[in-house]
Amino acid sequence: MTQTQPHRTWTGEAQRELDRVIARFRHEPGPLIAVLQSTQELFGYLPKEAMEHISKALCIPPARIFGVATFYAQFSFQPRGRHTILCCQGTACHVRGGTVVFEELKKSLNVEEGGTTEDGRFTLEKVYCVGCCSLAPALIIDGTAYGKLVPGKTKKILEGYT
Repeated sequence: MTQTQPHRTWTGEAQRELDRVIARFRHEPGPLIAVLQSTQELFGYLPKEAMEHISKALCIPPARIFGVATFYAQFSFQPRGRHTILCCQGTACHVRGGTVVFEELKKSLNVEEGGTTEDGRFTLEKVYCVGCCSLAPALIIDGTAYGKLVPGKTKKILEGYT
């Protein structure tokens, strides 16, 4: 996962850029997921206006677009932080203190699960496996894994992200 783009608003320029994305994928079989991925890259999330525009442009009912977007965890309907923290709560991480790490992150960032900090810096997600069981408890920030976490270590890690 990479750092997300700054959040864009629905403007004429953004609509034109989304139209270029739709044109690029329109003639491919099953273009919806590719269009939604590109839309999220463009805005940092899936704005309602963009989804309505995609519905009209691709002649796909809004309910189907919403159904696809809610099925895949990669899509968000709210602006996300510049950095995404995936805090593992899988078995190995849970047994080795992952719950304590997650609670510490919630407290230090002042957010709930799935929330974004007021300054737009971080979005905190709870996940159930990051594939780093030998490093438990672990978390991933923008694709970089951190493991063998203990209380206090997460604060130092977060200081490295602007």
